[in-house]
Amino acid sequence: MKKITTLVLLLVFTAFSNAQDTYLQCGKIIDMESGKVWLEKTVVISGTKIKEIKKGFVSGGDADVVIDLRASTVMPGFIDMHVHIESESNPRTYVERFTDNEADIAFKSTVFAKKTLMAGFTTVRDLGGSGVNIAIRNAINKGIVVGPRVFTAGKSIATTGGHADPTNGRSHEFTGDPGPKEGVVNSPEEGRKAVRQRYKDGADVIKITATGGVLSVAKNGKNPQFTIDEIKAITQTADDYGMLTAAHAHGDEGMQRAIKGGIKTIEHGSYMSDETMELMKQYDAFLVPTITAGKQVAEKAQIEGYFPEVVAVKAREIGPLIQGTFSKAYKKGVKIAFGTDAGVYPHGLNAKEFGYMVEAGMPAIEAMQSATVTNAKLLGVADEVGLVKAGYFADIVAVSGDPLQDISQLEKITFVMKEGQVYKNELKP
Repeated sequence: MKKITTLVLLLVFTAFSNAQDTYLQCGKIIDMESGKVWLEKTVVISGTKIKEIKKGFVSGGDADVVIDLRASTVMPGFIDMHVHIESESNPRTYVERFTDNEADIAFKSTVFAKKTLMAGFTTVRDLGGSGVNIAIRNAINKGIVVGPRVFTAGKSIATTGGHADPTNGRSHEFTGDPGPKEGVVNSPEEGRKAVRQRYKDGADVIKITATGGVLSVAKNGKNPQFTIDEIKAITQTADDYGMLTAAHAHGDEGMQRAIKGGIKTIEHGSYMSDETMELMKQYDAFLVPTITAGKQVAEKAQIEGYFPEVVAVKAREIGPLIQGTFSKAYKKGVKIAFGTDAGVYPHGLNAKEFGYMVEAGMPAIEAMQSATVTNAKLLGVADEVGLVKAGYFADIVAVSGDPLQDISQLEKITFVMKEGQVYKNELKP
């Protein structure tokens, strides 16, 4: 019996000792923690995690895989804090709400998820859909679908007639009276119930629509749509369940209510005043700018028939404001978390946001840090993602150029690895 046990242990030891590791020989690595650049390092990956980082270019043993990134700049995979993985804006969007079945949405979302990963975004926060976003997260986690790691809000929470009321723009025959289950609330009690329903559905985070919005079929794009008591009930309940909170907000009064009510991230922030910027700092809230979405909706609003006219009017007015607001907020010291609102524009173009942030005055390294260490901390996974570091998930991307000198290089991702698996490698051996 003792001999058999010894033999088994020997076989197990041999199997582990012969396990295949991956060696990434990296010309440059941008350390997002310090903002410094490391030269000529080898990242050793075992399974899904980074095992160690060695000096120089190391090859490992005969059984190991070596990937040559010596002519590349290597970074941790990026994190987008505002996407809509289920959908993508197009001239038929408002009709598709009545023609697409849940299965149609699901199949499309698999395409959008893959595009996002191929663009170098290995983690995303999905801020609202029909609930398919929960299923796509699960399918990605099981390896059924290729895509980024997803933290999702499931269905956004709105008020009756507010931005994200799923029945806006419908005829009376199809309007009905949606409630907390559908993400529509009108009291603190209903707000608490809606959060608990999101938790029951499997959501990771909570999103409310604190003001009117651009793309909803409703006239006002900036009016406040929740009371402070309703928001407090939502954030307190979310906190009980360990869920990060976000608020879509264009109008200033709605932003102030959201911040005072305990919301952690303000999405868009279009009409943010100096007073609100000071509140953001006081309450340690973060702005998620979504500049790309603002520019894209303003552009599409010039195309006749692309949006319903009630939407086009808001898009032309609000869209162009976001970059300027971001610039002012950043210079005033408001904390910034990277997010793009992908889905409002085509998925896979997420990295355009970096260029707009730099154009507005943020240094390239800070823009990249906002999409790595900052977002990882907000999501509560700062010890797992956001850095190229031993013990972290092997979420690694690379470009041929130097994004610190030319931020547009991030729109040309040549290498993508997520959890130790290579999904994209356009580099020549």
